[in-house]
Amino acid sequence: MNSKRAFEIVNNGEICDVFYEKEPVWIQEVQNNMATIGFLNGPYEKSVNIEDLYEKH
Repeated sequence: MNSKRAFEIVNNGEICDVFYEKEPVWIQEVQNNMATIGFLNGPYEKSVNIEDLYEKH
């Protein structure tokens, strides 16, 4: 995923299928090339490089 797309998802409140290492996540915040994500399968947060996120259409 690129930074522009991550900002779009966060700022527009879009519902998207976003994944990190095959785990479904939501993007909580974006700063530069990093995103804070939350995992849908548990109460975990992590900061990751935006390029490590991907969408399933």
